[in-house]
Amino acid sequence: MAKESMKAREVKRAKLVAKYAKKREALKAEGDYVGLQKLPKNSMPIRMHNRCSLTGRPKGYMRQFGISRITFREMALKGLIPGVKKASW
Repeated sequence: MAKESMKAREVKRAKLVAKYAKKREALKAEGDYVGLQKLPKNSMPIRMHNRCSLTGRPKGYMRQFGISRITFREMALKGLIPGVKKASW
């Protein structure tokens, strides 16, 4: 389970990315790289980190499902994910 502060940090970054997306795109189109450097560092989309939506775990993230591999396995064993059969794992 991720710390609440880490989850909050990711939420804050997501808001900054959304806030500065149009401005960043306009500056890139103009070629104004000095203006881009003046924007907040956390407004860059590359600084976002994928986390499991249920546990907040940053590693083993599966983009297709939006959860970590461990959560995926637990849900598959309980039968919550349709079409997934337990093989040898």
